[in-house]
Amino acid sequence: MKRLSLALVFACIAMSMWAQEAIRVNYQGSKPNISDFAAAFFSSFDDEECGNEAINAFRQAYLWYCNAKPQAEGDTFIMDEKNGYILYEVRNPEAPGIIIKMEMCYWNESDGKHKLLAYNNMASIRDGKPLQTETTDIMFYRYDNATKKMKYCKAPGFEIDYSANYALPRHGKNITVTRWNENGTKTQSTLKWNGRKFNK
Repeated sequence: MKRLSLALVFACIAMSMWAQEAIRVNYQGSKPNISDFAAAFFSSFDDEECGNEAINAFRQAYLWYCNAKPQAEGDTFIMDEKNGYILYEVRNPEAPGIIIKMEMCYWNESDGKHKLLAYNNMASIRDGKPLQTETTDIMFYRYDNATKKMKYCKAPGFEIDYSANYALPRHGKNITVTRWNENGTKTQSTLKWNGRKFNK
């Protein structure tokens, strides 16, 4: 157990050091789209990076999509370039109560010079409640139009709650947050994007 814990600590330290490096976003045309951002995000991870099986699976599904290969049985991959959104969903018939969801989207900032990208691995559920794993996370990157690079950042106005589920917007600009109450009910709230930060 101690060896595993130390391995996770060192891996997360390596992840933290990596996260400070800017990632180049290659694209054709006048501006990058969600597929370009996804390619940049996935290319920045090694296959064994932090043991992140979720990102590796998401990347594999993305590569299959790009190469017009069918997804694995039970998997759904949606690339919505018009709305700047990607969804990867896994449903296993042998575990019907579990739905694995990962998302990616981006927002334009009001200064016209930057974009904010999000990778969300906090949409998965088990029997209608948040599914927590060692890879559960939501990460943000800020893209600079001038340098054509993006860098890991803390999204203004966003504070992560690991007991909640997050749904990135495919339409509109706001993040939906779902929390479960002790009495078994759930409540939803919205984080509203105003071009500079998220407001409750």
